[in-house]
Amino acid sequence: MIADFRHMTIRAQAAGLSAKDFTSEELTGHYLSVINDSDPEIGAYITVTGEEALAAARKNDERRAKGQTASLLDGVPGALKDNICTRGIRTTCASKMLEHFVPPYSATIADRLNEAGMVLLGKTNMDEFAMGQTSETSYFGPTKNPVDLTRVPGGSSGGSAAAVASGQAAFAIGSDTGGSILQPSAFCGVTGLRPSYGLVSRQGIVAFASSLDQAGPITQDVRDNALVLSVLAGRDPRDTTSLAVSADYTEDLEKGVKGLTFGLPAEFFGDGLQPSIRKAILDTADKLVSLGATLKEVHLPSLKLALPAYVLISSAEASSNLARFDGIHYGFRPADTTTLEDIYIKSRSEGFGPEVKRRIMLGTFALSSGYYDAYYRKAQLVRTLLAEEFKRAFESVSVLLAPVAPVTAWPLGQGITDPVQLYLNDIYTVPIGLAGLPALSLPVGRDESGLPIGMQLIGSRFTEPLLYRAGIAVEEVRS
Repeated sequence: MIADFRHMTIRAQAAGLSAKDFTSEELTGHYLSVINDSDPEIGAYITVTGEEALAAARKNDERRAKGQTASLLDGVPGALKDNICTRGIRTTCASKMLEHFVPPYSATIADRLNEAGMVLLGKTNMDEFAMGQTSETSYFGPTKNPVDLTRVPGGSSGGSAAAVASGQAAFAIGSDTGGSILQPSAFCGVTGLRPSYGLVSRQGIVAFASSLDQAGPITQDVRDNALVLSVLAGRDPRDTTSLAVSADYTEDLEKGVKGLTFGLPAEFFGDGLQPSIRKAILDTADKLVSLGATLKEVHLPSLKLALPAYVLISSAEASSNLARFDGIHYGFRPADTTTLEDIYIKSRSEGFGPEVKRRIMLGTFALSSGYYDAYYRKAQLVRTLLAEEFKRAFESVSVLLAPVAPVTAWPLGQGITDPVQLYLNDIYTVPIGLAGLPALSLPVGRDESGLPIGMQLIGSRFTEPLLYRAGIAVEEVRS
């Protein structure tokens, strides 16, 4: 008998499976029932793998009956963002271009989760090719925020965050280029980690901006997040940017924050920040002081340059990465093409949505002859400057404490025709990706409308254990 399983952590589900309180097949069946009942309204999934999930759950139960368990994730149902390749299962990137694409291989992280025994419930909705802040640019329709169905869930990993928040998965994997795990986690009231660049393999994740993309877990709480990262992290010979840095991230979570110094970046708390967000974060900071931490104001003067630099760099890399989708080898190709030029033009014009085409055009312009030095090269110099400012800040503080977004979740449809305004909502997360840093987004309250408020803990590279330790303290003072 499964009691209130939707609010069970991964750890509680693992304990219940171990104690034979329920089977993985029963647990998976309950999640599939919730998806069937609630997802037509929420839109968290693009593809639900019901039959495959139940078959995998039965195999897990058979192994467990023989005393064989792969990890604490064994038999626990989870979901993957639909830009993570899965062998034999459709991977669309929420685009018409890849509507029918079935990869012949799986991403490294998908393989690692499968080896750990995760039951895959399906592939979650997202902004097309991970380009967006609202999960409204999906070719398959928008995802809605489970907290308030009239609001956006954030993007681009909105489907993954919504699936966890609505009880449609015990955990989900998202990807983050400029805030695509951090912001949806904040908007939906769940916990999400953007890992340090190079900690998690990018092999098999459809590339948006290769020097920025990282995959990470979205979970109900910090301990679950650490558990999933322990499976994902580690060197992958198929990804030359991945590094031999891994650990059991569930260790040393209870050390507390006594002796730690939390930095408050002044530029993150300017006039554009919603007052209720400012109050919730500063109240949390004061409570951490009561546990023995200290606070210090720090400065990141180049923050104002981060967003234009990010848009230029990410768009330039998107222009290069998405050049492969030409209607020749795979992907969408209209039936009424007569020449090679027709195939190129019509496939890309009809296969990509407006936001993807906007970024391809911007990136192509930034890389073009006569403009490369003026735009792309200058953006890379800003990136280096930001990284140096973060490095100096971490010389005097342990962790940075900051808002995730300047506002809480806004209404569906609001601002989707004004891309500049949407981009501005990423101002607090794009610097993290540019510098290759880890950040942990976790809920710290609600605003006057009852919408979740998210706070991010930012660390220097490969300090995920410290972020989780600080995150546990934040959960303690929040409760």
